[in-house]
Amino acid sequence: MAILVGSGTRAIVQGITGRQGSFHTKLMLDYGTKIVAGVTPGKGGQEVHGIPVYDTVREALAEHDANASIVFVPARFARDAVMEAIEAGLELVVVITEHIPVRDTVEFIAHARKEGTTIIGPNTPGIITPGECKLGVMPGHVFRRGRVGMVSRSGTLTYEIASQLTRSGLGQSTCLGIGGDPVVGLTFTEVLEMFEKDPETEAVVIVGEIGGNLEELAAEYIRESSYRKPVVAFIAGRTAPPGKRMGHAGAIIMGRAGTAESKIRAFEEVGVPVARTPREVAELLAKELGRG
Repeated sequence: MAILVGSGTRAIVQGITGRQGSFHTKLMLDYGTKIVAGVTPGKGGQEVHGIPVYDTVREALAEHDANASIVFVPARFARDAVMEAIEAGLELVVVITEHIPVRDTVEFIAHARKEGTTIIGPNTPGIITPGECKLGVMPGHVFRRGRVGMVSRSGTLTYEIASQLTRSGLGQSTCLGIGGDPVVGLTFTEVLEMFEKDPETEAVVIVGEIGGNLEELAAEYIRESSYRKPVVAFIAGRTAPPGKRMGHAGAIIMGRAGTAESKIRAFEEVGVPVARTPREVAELLAKELGRG
C-alpha cells in the first residue's frame, strides 16, 4: 500500500448506526474497504449492511481483527469515542466529526501521540488509497491509482484537484485531509515525511488554506530537509477578509498571521510552485515531472 491505509486495512466504524455512519459505511463497503465491525453503545447485537455492531471497541476487537477506526460520533461524544479507540490499541483513527471542542481535541491528540496512534482529523473527509481502501466521505469515483500523493485541509478542493489529476493521467497514490480545525492530529510536515519515504509516491500536492501556520511550517521543512520529491501547492482563501472565519474553524486570519499571501510566499521561497486555480495544479505537476 501507499501510506497509512491500503488493502491490509481492517476498520471499525464508530457510530455505525447513525445516519451518517450507516450511509458512509455502505459507500466504503461498496468501494472495497474491509470493514469488520461497528460500534454504538447500547446497540450491540444489531447489524448494519451485514456488519455486526458491538457496544464497545474492545468487544469488537475480541471478535474481529482490526487495525483502524473511523469515527462518525456526534461532537459531544467524540472525545470518549476516540479515547476508547486509542486505549484499545488501534493504529489509526480517522475522526470525521466536526465541531468537537478544541479542548477535547487537544486531549485525545496528546493521548494518541503518547500511545502511538495516528489521528487523522478531526473535521476531515478522511483518507483514500485508490483501488485499495477508502476511510472517509470522499467520492471514490474521482480517484484513480497513480503516483501523486495529496494532503489537504479542504475536502471539496481535494475532490476537485483529484479529478483533474485523474483526467490528466497522473492519478493518486494516497490522498488525505488533515482536517479543517485549528488543532489536528497530523500536520502537513508529518505527511510530507511519509510521502517522501513512500516508493509509490512520485510527487506531492499540498492543498492549504488561510489560517494557522501549518503551510509555512511545511515550507520550512521542505527547505531544511532538502525535500527530494516535486511538490506543488494550492492555497484557498486569497480574497478572504481578516478576522472572518471562512468555512473551517481553522480558516481565519488574525492580524498578519495566516494570510494566503504569507503561505504562498513561504512556498515560493523554497521553490514550490503555487497554482492560482485548482485546474493549474495538474499542469504544474506535469511540468515538474517532465511530462508537460
